Amino acid sequence: MAHPVTARGGSATAPDGGDGGPAFVPRVKNVSRAQRTSSIARLVTAIAVGLVMMFPLYWMITIAFSPSSDVVSRDLNIWPSTWTLENFRTIFDNFPAATWFGNSLVITSIVTVLTVSVNLLAGYAFAKLDFKGKGAVFLLVLSTMMVPVQVLMVAQFRLVTELGIYGTFWAVIFPSAASAFGIFLARQFIIAIPDELMEAAKMDGAGTLRIFFQIVLPLCKPLIAVLVLLTVMYQWNDFAWPLIALKDSQLFTLPIGLLYLRGQYGADYGAIMALALISILPIVVMFLAFQKYFVQGLARSGIR
Repeated sequence: MAHPVTARGGSATAPDGGDGGPAFVPRVKNVSRAQRTSSIARLVTAIAVGLVMMFPLYWMITIAFSPSSDVVSRDLNIWPSTWTLENFRTIFDNFPAATWFGNSLVITSIVTVLTVSVNLLAGYAFAKLDFKGKGAVFLLVLSTMMVPVQVLMVAQFRLVTELGIYGTFWAVIFPSAASAFGIFLARQFIIAIPDELMEAAKMDGAGTLRIFFQIVLPLCKPLIAVLVLLTVMYQWNDFAWPLIALKDSQLFTLPIGLLYLRGQYGADYGAIMALALISILPIVVMFLAFQKYFVQGLARSGIR
């Protein structure tokens, strides 16, 4: 027997299914003209904003692969007249660019491991452990976010000088071994983990560290991805403090190396853009690899 199914305000007859029952006919949702116009407007706006945001990257790539004649030309060349690796050969032949890249990689890797570890442990303590003065200490940690970084550099310089590590990698690594924002982010994420899981582990005889490593940490993959990406981005692009803490050119990082590509009377913009392109590639690749966890971690941490 046929069954009437209403679609788009009318009635239609659906044939019987193969098993004797009525065949499924999906209901078509009416979309008003205003809704279609709004969707198209949002799409066009998103594309326009995306193009504007991508244009600096496109211009960087264009100049990095353009010959010197195009770079210094008064004509607007939005595309290289000839694709060339001349600028990349310049930075590797005349400057220790590979050494600078390796220095940035070593410093960023060590800082990331230390910072993420400290932030996770501190966030776990503030979220799930009870100790005297926890609220006051947490507010004190958050208050350091209001202090400008430039104000802390004097104290950091005296600290690394008295420790005898000035001019070494450790002078850059130790002051960056924790982050107030990272602790806050970790605390907001871990506080949402049900307490019942930890109570059950305690009843089975698990201690504080065992609960952290076997229960809390496996649930923090999105958080770890966010902390890793934010720490790598900040440390990889850090310029002011490594410039103060390092004095040997063989220990310089990529951001400092970009400064040394500027001459006294001019600048080789093709070489600068080539080195800048090399410096941003690891960040772009890492963001694309961890994009899903990055968005999920920020959403679950309550950061909007």
